[in-house]
Amino acid sequence: MEILYFDKIDSTQKYLANLVREGLNKEIAIVAKEQTAGVGSRNSSWISNRDDLIFSFSIKKNNIAKDLMLQSASIYFAYLFKEILHEFDNECWLKWPNDIYKKNKKVGGVVTQLIKDYFIVGIGLNLQKREDQFGFVEREINVEKMLNSYFMLLKNSQTWQEVFKKFRVEFEKQKLLKVHIKGELKTLKNAILCDDGALLINNERIYSLR
Repeated sequence: MEILYFDKIDSTQKYLANLVREGLNKEIAIVAKEQTAGVGSRNSSWISNRDDLIFSFSIKKNNIAKDLMLQSASIYFAYLFKEILHEFDNECWLKWPNDIYKKNKKVGGVVTQLIKDYFIVGIGLNLQKREDQFGFVEREINVEKMLNSYFMLLKNSQTWQEVFKKFRVEFEKQKLLKVHIKGELKTLKNAILCDDGALLINNERIYSLR
């Protein structure tokens, strides 16, 4: 995959999404040292420090797992990224549906959207010490090596069912946690994880497309 590096950009996700809307017809990654208007989950902003890992990439829908549905995409891309991250820091885990945690602190996240025939996936990972409630990955990370490993893993195209089977085990360890759903914090104690990655809580099916 072609990788373009920027010193500073408003948002790798917005930049790449606009390129695809304007007719870009190839798989490409945008990496930035600094981001001034990052996009986070639930349409929130993603505040990053300079030299954190910030990137977005486009991948053609037909070149990824054939059984991957749009509503499953965030978990799929986030879980595979967590697998690559384990090569550098095995204390990281994926909280439903797209937050990367180290121990009990959020250190990163994944946002996904479908534009034309492309998934546009944005990933942020804190590599620098924070002054807020968020954590960071303290291990030294070779960004180029990590990206190449991740894109190679995506190229090998594990099926959604293969990824989901592994994530289901991780999800069962999260039953005492709470997640943001429709602006409220809700417990996962009685949540049922459905085969497409949705949650069933009080007979309501809940998806996250971000």
